[in-house]
Amino acid sequence: MRTKQELGAAIRERRRAALVVNAHSRRGRRLYETVHSRLRTAGFTLLGAYPVDRPRELDRVLAEAADLGPDLLVAGGGDGTIGAAARLLAHRDMALGLLPLGTTNNFARTVGVPLDLDAAVGLLTDGKVIDVDLGLIGDTRFTNHVGIGLSADIMLTAPPRLKRVVGRLAYPLTALGLLARHRPLRVTVRAEGREHGFDTHQVYVANGGFHAGRPITADANADDRLLVAYPVGGPSRRGLLRETARNAAAGHRRTLGDEPFLAVRQLWLETDRPARIEVDGEPYGETPVRIGLDPNALRLMAAADSPDR
Repeated sequence: MRTKQELGAAIRERRRAALVVNAHSRRGRRLYETVHSRLRTAGFTLLGAYPVDRPRELDRVLAEAADLGPDLLVAGGGDGTIGAAARLLAHRDMALGLLPLGTTNNFARTVGVPLDLDAAVGLLTDGKVIDVDLGLIGDTRFTNHVGIGLSADIMLTAPPRLKRVVGRLAYPLTALGLLARHRPLRVTVRAEGREHGFDTHQVYVANGGFHAGRPITADANADDRLLVAYPVGGPSRRGLLRETARNAAAGHRRTLGDEPFLAVRQLWLETDRPARIEVDGEPYGETPVRIGLDPNALRLMAAADSPDR
């Protein structure tokens, strides 16, 4: 493995890259040619360029692009696309270039990649290579979060036909239907020799600093060797809705030292009955589960002044 400085120098000098864009979304499909052109204008030699129209092919295409041996693999898309690329590139002598083309772009926000396309491309030429942590659940790495409870039920219950008709609105519409009959969970978290209990409809364990496009706290990030576990509201449905709104409005004013956040390196989580789990928006399994960290697992291009531990 080259050092981060050596890899960064190779990217700046050789400009050898591969491009994968999730073209399944309307924005990705519309911007693919623009992204391709701007990378070429920035001086990159593209060893391969792939618009991916079928989500099931994303992992295969990313692997094919990485096998070309670029110094930089540029992935354009939302958090699902970026998460798939991050899993592939963990502990490899290659950097990830992020082009945030999704709706919430949580991981890009966490690592300080600009949401403006021109600025994000500029960072690939003028930035530096840093390494950040990935979360680890079982053998699966993740960039942003693990959701247990209502969010996982929504992911698995939202009707495919409704998703085709109204897109992302299918999830809040499904949530309204589920919430009326959703039973709260008794959640037990064991970490660092202590036990914590919550009665809640929803609990998250985050590696990144953003959720739903909003900051979780002012000081959560993906390079601090910490996971952040927190319930959203208590056992009442009204409390869940109230706390969801509060988190969205006040996350930037809260810190990891505030209730109800638990900032730990790893944890064991169990519930009073098996509860569904989603990992970065994809179904995973059921509780109980152990969640930990893979420190400095991913190398990526970030702003030149980005902190790097």
